[in-house]
Amino acid sequence: MTTTAQRGEQVRTRLLQAATELISERGWSAVSTRTLAQRAGVGPGLVHYHFTSLQALLTEAATQTLHTIAEEATAHLAQTTPHEGLALILGDLDRYPGDDPASRLVTETYLAATRDQDLRRAITDVLNLLRRHLTTWLTANGVPSPQATAATLAATLDGVMLHRALDPDLTAPTVEPVLRRLLTPDDHQGAPR
Repeated sequence: MTTTAQRGEQVRTRLLQAATELISERGWSAVSTRTLAQRAGVGPGLVHYHFTSLQALLTEAATQTLHTIAEEATAHLAQTTPHEGLALILGDLDRYPGDDPASRLVTETYLAATRDQDLRRAITDVLNLLRRHLTTWLTANGVPSPQATAATLAATLDGVMLHRALDPDLTAPTVEPVLRRLLTPDDHQGAPR
């Protein structure tokens, strides 16, 4: 038998899944409580029973997806060199060609964050987690300025993901040689560039 708590968790999961789909399909601002409830197969009142607001539900759904993307991209970095790890990260990112639901959700979420301080904070939390993973990995590999390098690499990876909607050819083979230089110590300091 399914308990009340289990049913509540199932409804919550369906609402989050529906929100993820609708953000990707319609855009952040086009998701209403009614369309969300219809997609999840529940009554509209359950949206506000399980979440403080529609915005809170959308924020949780989007940041869960961002968190998953960040965790999957960095999951296998331990025990890799900077170049091996970069290849893994970019290979993982190639799963998102720019016109897929996750890429659209990322684009919509970043755009919405420019107008929503709570969403911006939630995304920043995910970015900080990504940066910590990258900093730990870069530190273990002796990369100079690991925190600054991690921040730059994270921003670059975000940019690649966002730009793929416009330029699907921005894939690992194109990007990796350029980013490898970011992770290679400069042995020629002072030499003309």
